[in-house]
Amino acid sequence: MTTGSETLQSPKHNPFKSFFETSFLSRISPHLELIAALFSGLLILITWLLSDHLSQTMWVILHLIAFAIGGYAKAKEGIQETIANKELNVEMLMVFAAIGSAAIGYWTEGAILIFIFALSGALETYTMNKSNKEISALMNLQPEQALLISDGQEKVVPVSKLKVEDIVAVRAGERIPADGMITKGSTAIDESAITGESIPVSKQNSEEVFAGTVALDGSISIKITKPASETLFQKIIQMVQTAQEEKSPSQLFIERFEGTYVKVVLAVVAVMMFLPTLLFSWSLSESIYRAMILLVVASPCALVASIMPATLSAISNSAKRGVLFKGGVHAENLSHMKAIAFDKTGTLTNGTPEVTDLYTEPNVEKEFILLHAGAIEKESTHPLAEAITSNSSGMDFSKVNVQEVKTWSGNGITAIIDNETWKIGKAGFVGESAASHFQNGIAEKMAAQGKTIVFVKRNQHIIAMYALKDTIRKEAKKAIKTLHKQGIHTIMLTGDNETTAKAIAAEAGIDDYIATCLPEEKVNHVKALRNKYGNVAMVGDGINDAPALATANIGIAMGKGTDAALETADIVLMKNDLPKITNAILLSERMNRIVKQNVIFSMSVILLLIASNFLQVLDLPLGVIGHEGSTILVILNGLRLLK
Repeated sequence: MTTGSETLQSPKHNPFKSFFETSFLSRISPHLELIAALFSGLLILITWLLSDHLSQTMWVILHLIAFAIGGYAKAKEGIQETIANKELNVEMLMVFAAIGSAAIGYWTEGAILIFIFALSGALETYTMNKSNKEISALMNLQPEQALLISDGQEKVVPVSKLKVEDIVAVRAGERIPADGMITKGSTAIDESAITGESIPVSKQNSEEVFAGTVALDGSISIKITKPASETLFQKIIQMVQTAQEEKSPSQLFIERFEGTYVKVVLAVVAVMMFLPTLLFSWSLSESIYRAMILLVVASPCALVASIMPATLSAISNSAKRGVLFKGGVHAENLSHMKAIAFDKTGTLTNGTPEVTDLYTEPNVEKEFILLHAGAIEKESTHPLAEAITSNSSGMDFSKVNVQEVKTWSGNGITAIIDNETWKIGKAGFVGESAASHFQNGIAEKMAAQGKTIVFVKRNQHIIAMYALKDTIRKEAKKAIKTLHKQGIHTIMLTGDNETTAKAIAAEAGIDDYIATCLPEEKVNHVKALRNKYGNVAMVGDGINDAPALATANIGIAMGKGTDAALETADIVLMKNDLPKITNAILLSERMNRIVKQNVIFSMSVILLLIASNFLQVLDLPLGVIGHEGSTILVILNGLRLLK
C-alpha cells in the first residue's frame, strides 16, 4: 500500500519540462553551432571594447572563453576527421593558426580567425541540415498493415510479414500494401505515387498493381509477387537515399585539396622555424616569429570568405524572388547546366484534367448536356467526373432528378433520369462502334492530341462527347523558350502514354520527350542525360520524381509539390513559377563571377603576404591587417549579390 507522502515523492510527469525538452531543445539543437559562433564573436567585441578596463588576466580569460566557444565545434570536427582519415585538415590548420597567434601575444587576432572560420562552418552546417531531412513523406505512404486472406479467413498482419504468393484483400480507398497481381475484382487505381499521373488507371484480373497506390473503388484480391522490402515503392526510397549520399566530383576535389594544403602549410611552417637560422643567420626567435606570421597569413579565412558570404547573399536574394536554394553548391552548379528534364504532370501541366472540348449532336443543346452530365458526375469522386462537374459550374443541378446512380470501376457511371437511362464513360462502356462513328470519328482526332475521351449516352444514342486534357501551365511555354535562348536542351520525362506525351511536348516547345517512364526508368534516363550533357537538372513535383531529382546534378521541385519532392530537391520554386528558373540561372552566373574574383584576390593577397614575410618586410600586425582586410573586402564584394 502506498502512503500519501510516498505518492507525493514518486516521480510525476512534468508537462512544462516535457514541452521544454521536446520543443525548445529540439528547435535550438540544430542551431547550436551557429549560436556558439555568434556568441564567440560577441565576446570578442565586448573584450575589445572593454580592453582598457580589464585586468590582463581577465582579458586573457575572456579570449580563452571565446576560443573555446567558437572553436569547439570545428576543433572537434577536425580532430575526429583527422583520427578517422589519418590526415590533417583545414579545421586543424585554423586551430594551429589561432594557437600560434596567441602564443606570440596576438590573442584578439587568433580569436577573430576562429570566429570567422566557425561562423562560415556553422552557416554551411545549417544549410546542409536543411537539405538532408528524412524522407518521412515517402515512408508515411507505405502501409504498415495488410488484410491477409488465409483458409478463407481475413487476418490483419504487418506488411513486413507478407510473403510471395500470399493473397491480400484491398477495399475501396485503401493503399495497396505490396506489389502484386489482381486475382479477383476490378478497380480504378490512383498510381500518382508511382507514375505521377493524376488520372486513375483501370485494373482488373491478372493485371499488375504497385505498393503505395490507392484503390479508389471496388474491392480486389491481390497475390503478392514481391516481398515488401523489394517493392517499387521501396526502390524509390532507396534510390533517393543512395543518390543523396553520393559525393559530387567538386566535393571530392575540395577534400583532396584540403589535405594537401594543410600538409604544405604545416611543413613550410616547421621548416621556417629553424632553417632560416641556419641559412640566413636569423636568430631562432626571429625564425619562430616569422613562422608564426606565416601560420597566420597562410590561414584560409579570406579564401573561405570568398565563397560563403557571396553564396549566402545569392541564396537570400533568390529567396526573395521565389527560388529557394538548399545549399551553396546548388547555387554554383545551376549556371553550369546544359540540359534540363521536366516531369509532365504538375510541372509542365496543371496536374488536373480539364474539359477542352464538348461536342453534341445537332438536335441537342449544349446547356442540356452540361446540366444533366454535371448532375450525374457530381455523384462521383473520379478526377474526370470532377472535371466534367466543374465545367458545368453555375448550373442548378436540383432541376435534375438523378436516380439509381451506379459507378462502374474505371469505365463510367450510369443513372436513371425521368425513366431514361444515361451512361457517361469510355467508348467500350457506351458502345465501341457507335462511339467510333460519333460525328465522323472526331474522337480519334481528339485522342491523337493526347486528350481523354468521355461519351454521354441517353437511352440508345450517344448525344455528346467530352474531350479532357491536363492543360499546360501558362508560364511553361515562356520558361521553355527562355531556356532555349540560353542554349539549354529541354526534355520531358513522363509516365503518360506516347500519344499524350508527344502532344504535350509539341505544345510546350520541348526539344525531346520520353513517355511511359516509371520512377526507376526516369533515374536511368537522367543518368543517360548526365553522361551526354555533363550537367543536368531535373524539375518535378511528385513522389515518383524524388529518385530522379536526387540523381540529377540539380533537382528542382515545384513549391506546391509533394513533401518528398520538396525534401529531395536542391532548389524549390516556391510559387510554382517556371520562368524563375532562368532568373536563378542568371543569378548563379553572377555569383560564380564574384566568387572567382574573390578567390583570385584572396589567393593573391595570401601569396603577397607570404612573400613579404620571407623578405622580412612584414610584421605580425601588418600581416593580420592584410589578412583580415582581405577577408573583409571579399565579404563586402560578396554582399553585392543582395541587390
